[in-house]
Amino acid sequence: MPSATTKDVRVAIIGAGITGITLGLGLRERKVPFTIYERAPGFRDIGAGLGFSPNAEKAMGYLSKDVLKAFKRVANPNGEDYFQWVNGHSDEGELMYKKFVGKDGFQGCKRSDILDAWASLLPSGSVEFGKELEGIRETDDGVLVSFKDGSKVNATVVVGCDGIRSQVRHYVLGSTGKNLVKAAYPGYSQRFCYRSLVPMDQAVQAIGKYKCSTRFMYNGPDSHIITYPVGNSSVLNVLVVISDKNKDWPEGLVAQGRHTCQGSRKEVIDALQGWNETARNIAQLFPDEMEKWAIFDMAENPASTYIRGRVCLAGDAAHATGPHLGAGGGLGIEDAYFLATLLSHLNDKLEAGSTSAKDERAIVEAALKGYNDARFDRTQWVVQATREAVDLFQWQDQRVGNDKVKFGEEISAKFERIWNYDVVEENGRAASGFLCDMGADSK
Repeated sequence: MPSATTKDVRVAIIGAGITGITLGLGLRERKVPFTIYERAPGFRDIGAGLGFSPNAEKAMGYLSKDVLKAFKRVANPNGEDYFQWVNGHSDEGELMYKKFVGKDGFQGCKRSDILDAWASLLPSGSVEFGKELEGIRETDDGVLVSFKDGSKVNATVVVGCDGIRSQVRHYVLGSTGKNLVKAAYPGYSQRFCYRSLVPMDQAVQAIGKYKCSTRFMYNGPDSHIITYPVGNSSVLNVLVVISDKNKDWPEGLVAQGRHTCQGSRKEVIDALQGWNETARNIAQLFPDEMEKWAIFDMAENPASTYIRGRVCLAGDAAHATGPHLGAGGGLGIEDAYFLATLLSHLNDKLEAGSTSAKDERAIVEAALKGYNDARFDRTQWVVQATREAVDLFQWQDQRVGNDKVKFGEEISAKFERIWNYDVVEENGRAASGFLCDMGADSK
């Protein structure tokens, strides 16, 4: 029978992905009570690789040293500390641009490996699975969160880390019933991708040892390829992104909330016709049949805010972006760092003495406003810049085309803006602003 019991928690985190787990670890570090609620029956294993940029690693370290140490344990050593973009149409594989990522910078790993490593650090009982969100309602005493199993939670703060198809976003943006807000739903970017983790011996046989030893990107018309080793160089992570002539993802799949459908190696091969031998050999590494993944983002209908009262959004729930600048996961970790800091100060304030319900609400809202003010402009810029980056990779930017000098200038500027963000200084500014608003000493 569904439980009607209402449990009190300080911070309710909805979603156990990268942002939700790292936020939980940041709150654990700061001794802020929290519980993570995940709709799936357990942590989900997605067969894909990912990398974290220098700014993301910096945020990990300040969020919790354990978070950074866990990442470094599973991160694959770089063959070379460079991004290298190659002309996929050139028979000789002409190098278009090469960018230094820092010593041991932007290392890759299996998504499942890092999620398992971080999840193992969470306190026992801090994650509840099978909790599909049903509703959110603010009351005088807090935020009442109800789940479809009949259970309820009364929280001081609710953080939606429930990903690109976020239900918390619907509440924050007021999208309910007939009042549907476009920004509550991600939009199709007219790109889809195929991805695979290929056993290293097969990959080396197909494209050679050197091309499997470090990160390469292959640019070309209407498609691009990314390869890099993960799993202690036991597998090669392969991603092929293809532009779609169709403006919309199939309506039936959208109605089901599905961003995947059946695909085939033939579609990859057809997309890479006219490309060089390396690109064609990469296409052959895929199985005959597999899923293809639509790339949705919030570029066309961005959220107008990440907060509503004592509820906020973080990670993809707030600013879903494509993978093309390798920044989506990192932005979620930055969000977690900002929120962990502000919620720690909030926790101290609420524990310092008796606070009326009215005053508590005002303090919580002030903390979340500080988070929104600090994160909104940067994250929205990255969403748009990511769309521009894929245009560069696929030679669809008419100002640049396949000009390697112009490409280098354009793509380098985007990465520099992401990587050189001073996450510590900006986090400190947000925290100081909140403490000053509360009349506290910001030191």
